[in-house]
Amino acid sequence: MTTTTILSDLGTELIIPICAVIGITFSLFQWYLVSQVKLSPEKPGADGKNGYTEALIEEEEGVNDHTVVQKCAEIQNAISEGATSFLFTEYQYVGVFMVIFAILIFVFLGSVEGFSTSSQVCTYDTTKMCKPALMTAVFSTVSFLLGAITSVVSGFLGMKIATYANARTTLEARKGVSKAFIVAFRSGAVMGFLLAANGLLVLYITINLFKIYYGEDWEGLFESITGYGLGGSSMALFGRVGGGIYTKAADVGADLVGKVERNIPEDDPRNPAVIADNVGDNVGDIAGMGSDLFGSYAESSCAALVVASISSFGNTHDFTSMMYPLIVSSVGILVCLITTLFATDFFEVKTVKQIEPSLKNQLIISTILMTIGIAIVSWIALPSSFTIFNFGAQKVVKNWQLFLCVGVGLWAGLIIGFVTEYFTSNAYSPVQDVADSCRTGAATNVIFGLALGYKSCIIPIFAIAISIFVSFSFAAMYGVAVAALGMLSTIATGLAIDAYGPISDNAGGIAEMAGMSHRIRERTDALDAAGNTTAAIGKGFAIGSAALVSLALFGAFVSRAEITTVDVLTPKVFIGLLVGAMLPYWFSAMTMKSVGKAALKMVEEVRRQFNTIPGLMEGTAKPDYATCVKISTDASIKEMIPPGALVMLTPLIVGIFFGVETLSGVLAGSLVSGVQIAISASNTGGAWDNAKKYIEAGVSEHARSLGPKGSDAHKAAVIGDTVGDPLKDTSGPSLNILIKLMAVESLVFAPFFATHGGLLFKLF
Repeated sequence: MTTTTILSDLGTELIIPICAVIGITFSLFQWYLVSQVKLSPEKPGADGKNGYTEALIEEEEGVNDHTVVQKCAEIQNAISEGATSFLFTEYQYVGVFMVIFAILIFVFLGSVEGFSTSSQVCTYDTTKMCKPALMTAVFSTVSFLLGAITSVVSGFLGMKIATYANARTTLEARKGVSKAFIVAFRSGAVMGFLLAANGLLVLYITINLFKIYYGEDWEGLFESITGYGLGGSSMALFGRVGGGIYTKAADVGADLVGKVERNIPEDDPRNPAVIADNVGDNVGDIAGMGSDLFGSYAESSCAALVVASISSFGNTHDFTSMMYPLIVSSVGILVCLITTLFATDFFEVKTVKQIEPSLKNQLIISTILMTIGIAIVSWIALPSSFTIFNFGAQKVVKNWQLFLCVGVGLWAGLIIGFVTEYFTSNAYSPVQDVADSCRTGAATNVIFGLALGYKSCIIPIFAIAISIFVSFSFAAMYGVAVAALGMLSTIATGLAIDAYGPISDNAGGIAEMAGMSHRIRERTDALDAAGNTTAAIGKGFAIGSAALVSLALFGAFVSRAEITTVDVLTPKVFIGLLVGAMLPYWFSAMTMKSVGKAALKMVEEVRRQFNTIPGLMEGTAKPDYATCVKISTDASIKEMIPPGALVMLTPLIVGIFFGVETLSGVLAGSLVSGVQIAISASNTGGAWDNAKKYIEAGVSEHARSLGPKGSDAHKAAVIGDTVGDPLKDTSGPSLNILIKLMAVESLVFAPFFATHGGLLFKLF
């Protein structure tokens, strides 16, 4: 067995921070480029064309340019203020929770050895002495808080850049689709690179600081690092659920009264819920998604590091191979940087038809380049052969096998992305069939949509299953953990095309509210329809990686809790399986009901304003936007607590009262049922939304036969879209956090459960 790697430890210590800094610099450069689009009216230049070198559509139609730009700036300001104030309110509540949970981690983990400060025998290698459990408790608490703060900051920065870019995208749309596309895409890239680089940098610095204390005790070091993943995901849960309830309450309220009852277009400024709706896109789809993917990324890194620390890398203290997961992520940042240039600089999007292919090419290019990147990293950062901890035994693994593990995860991610796109894009038959079913009303539309969602699970599940089998056969649980990392290695590109969606959605809303011409609205709609599909692809990635991550965490938990086998035939485990499989349904019920309740209040308020404010329909009076924003804020803050508590408390209650075997059953059950519901919910919702857009856009002969906006088929499509809203933006995306969070929480508390858990079974 050779233990030397081509890349030296010094090389590793340089490569990781340098790649992270490059990522941050690149994202700030993209921000600078976006900021070049001015939101203040410009003085007419010498060429007599408002100082623009290209003629604007507005001039042909004689709309005053000055007022349009001012209006856009005002609307953007309102959206930005609404989003910021909501996130601050949310973070105050979440902050209280964070402190309470940090205390819990400290108390539970500290009590494992009765708060003693003397060294203890290591869990895995009993010949060595490790640092006291009390210090692991302290460091786990610190890394939990670091993960939580990084997650919150990631979401907040994403929201800031999105609200900064939305009006700029609208203004660029006057010059043509390509200009608007580049602004929206660049701002998405700002978020993607900031998040990927920040997550990597904070994790790397944390490991190096903890190493000062832990020294040679790598087992304790990486066990305490798992708190980082827990912090990241617990914040993501509240961000996703809170943001999801906020955005959908506003969306459903605005659609039902505005489009179905009053027959006014989407994002019409007369609709009182319209500002709340646009704020919602930013707090749910952007801030929530950012925290969510950051959580996945932090956890898959933590899962890989925990397993590696008890394998030959950890035993021989081989720093470079130990950091393999972080080096893969660093190379991912460079790969995504090159990929981004393909969309903004090498090939320009000229027409509407090129938007979707351009975004799809991002995924393909990044996957191909990343495959080469992983091959190089596996060659230079790993010894040619090493051993991996496999439930008590050590398994010999070659470096090319680990390359295949990461590669299979990476390509499975691409397959899931494409299947999702096939089922949710209105360019293909599944969505067109759903749109066609609207002829006979809303009921058939709902039936077709549900069937589509269930069917869309088939291929992704096979892709996940194959990647689990391949990676586990080669490198046990470590293989599964790095497969999840492979899927997330192109996270910067994935997030860029994902954040692009809500930004173009907002841009369309601003165009409508500022009273711009319908031709501009057509352009922003085309950007938005592509954005809907990319958002669904992003959710597909999040769900697929969540499945792999939670399996890897499950493996690490089982190893840490010292269970050798999980036997389904024992009643302890089987009841866990049943209860675990039920949890995603309970959780979805809570989130759906919350959206329904909040939407009910919103509909009543919007109706009240239409009925009581004179001149509102005529456009002479202004609606009271603030009340609607307040309804959404209050509802989401209040309603995010029960689902959050369900997820956070389940592992604690099960672990303390029923012990580790039952808990392992609960984790397996929730993973198995959660993945299916999450995939079907988000694809059903995405398909209904795009079926509605397909009818509205009226591009093909078939779409035109279904009628213009306001026809019966269109109204049926709007109802489908409204039903799908909480599915695709609240329940679906939050479920992948449920799966991961329960697993990572069980792993963090595993030492406590192993020593003090299972109280009920101990009594009998």
